[in-house]
Amino acid sequence: MLKPQHAAREPTNELRWWQEKSVWILLLLGFSAGVPYFLIFGTLSLWLLEAGVERSAVTFFSWAVLGYSFKFVWAPLVDRLPLPLLTKLFGRRRGWLLLAQGTVIFSIMLMASIDPANSLSWMARGAVLLGFAAATQDIVIDAYRIEIAEPRLQAMLSSTYVAGYRVGMIMAGAVALSLAQELGSSQGAYSYEAWRLTYIIMAAVMGVGVLTTLVIKEPNVDTSIGEQYQTGDYVLFFVVFLFSILALVLVYSYFPQTPNLFSELTQKFFAFFYGIARMMLSILAAYLTAKCCSALGLVNPELVRESYVDPISDFLKRYGKLAIWVLLLVGLYRISDIVMGVITNIFYAEMGYTKKEIASITKVFGILVTIFGAFMGGLLAIRIGVMRALMFGAVLVAVTNLLFMWLAQIDGAHTYFEFSIPLWFTHIDVALPRELFIVIVMDNLAQGFAIAAFIGWLSALTNVSFTATQYAIFSSLMTLIPKLIGGYSGTLVESVGYSNFFLFASALGIPVIALIYYLQKHLEFKTAKVKT
Repeated sequence: MLKPQHAAREPTNELRWWQEKSVWILLLLGFSAGVPYFLIFGTLSLWLLEAGVERSAVTFFSWAVLGYSFKFVWAPLVDRLPLPLLTKLFGRRRGWLLLAQGTVIFSIMLMASIDPANSLSWMARGAVLLGFAAATQDIVIDAYRIEIAEPRLQAMLSSTYVAGYRVGMIMAGAVALSLAQELGSSQGAYSYEAWRLTYIIMAAVMGVGVLTTLVIKEPNVDTSIGEQYQTGDYVLFFVVFLFSILALVLVYSYFPQTPNLFSELTQKFFAFFYGIARMMLSILAAYLTAKCCSALGLVNPELVRESYVDPISDFLKRYGKLAIWVLLLVGLYRISDIVMGVITNIFYAEMGYTKKEIASITKVFGILVTIFGAFMGGLLAIRIGVMRALMFGAVLVAVTNLLFMWLAQIDGAHTYFEFSIPLWFTHIDVALPRELFIVIVMDNLAQGFAIAAFIGWLSALTNVSFTATQYAIFSSLMTLIPKLIGGYSGTLVESVGYSNFFLFASALGIPVIALIYYLQKHLEFKTAKVKT
């Protein structure tokens, strides 16, 4: 049995983390991962609105990011499937990474070639392809991060990855929107050419990730996994996978829409459970399709077992009776801040803050403070261990959420920071609401710290024989429960008011703290950073 991760630390290295090449590699790969997400989720929405697309149709495009929530479905392919030529030339991880990045660039260029005012359906196809490619890139980067460094460095690598990711989001968000505006497109004066050039530039920016992949080394792990299978086994495995996904899409698409049977409040709860039933039936259809193909002998059963069954069996075997508590912590750790995040922008607006004030603090100062918090989380995890850093992050998030109760009591009585930013030829006068600034800075600092510690802990849970699959399952689970509960944020606010809702959101952190305390005493890290 391996020692707990927090016991394995070398104080002399914590001051020289910047000398680790892996830290800077993850900064650049994190940037590459952050760019495509906003090009689907945020920036694209404004492009569609300027093009005159109805708001109801715009919101459907958010489904393009569903790949991030269900990436565990095809993560086993990334772990097991060798790519023709690419795997031989670059290795298992770098080959998949180049394929994913190439597909991301192709998807962005495809979207750039389409005017949504004339061909919305093709734009939707491009967005879905981009979501799938970007989620695949995330799968490979997560696996690469875990495989290139020992457990004690994972929190630091997580910090630089988060930092790079946030900078990538700024590039695809604030910078892309400014580019589109400078090139001549705005609300009421739509220019397809401006958006086309903006997306072409964003495709070029992805070259950072491609160049990084070309110069880095393949992780030094066992690459003989799956060599006993023939090329035909992998081809059939992939075909059966596509059939299963097709079955899922068809059942979900043609399943009846939510019937309107109840009053407004009851209907919301009914729609929620109806949506879950719809998705579960779609997943069941995919499973039965794969099962039938396997029964007909269309796929090698041993390959299926190694790809989907063994990663789960390995985790359960290593953690035994503690597995359920580990999974509960994975699913609940971020519940407090995610449930809060669903409603915060609406809260800011209803407190009387302008869009400009909200954007300037959350998109600039908020992101910078998140990056700083992530670095602090990584450094502290090296010093005191991941589990202790995890506890500190959970307490910090729960406490800072209480600041929103204070903000809710201000009720329009805003005070401002006023200062000037000197430039070479002029200066910019800035006035920021003091209370909003304090709350967002503290909240983002806590989030950055907790996220870095949490990703480091998740990384330590994985076995390098199933890195992509196990981490994809963990990363999907960590947002599933919070997002389900977050869907009720608006309903809760309407029922109990903002102050009581924020108290409730903060209290959600109490079971998380209790879980960490329990696991600190009983969990001895069974990280499989060795060949198995």
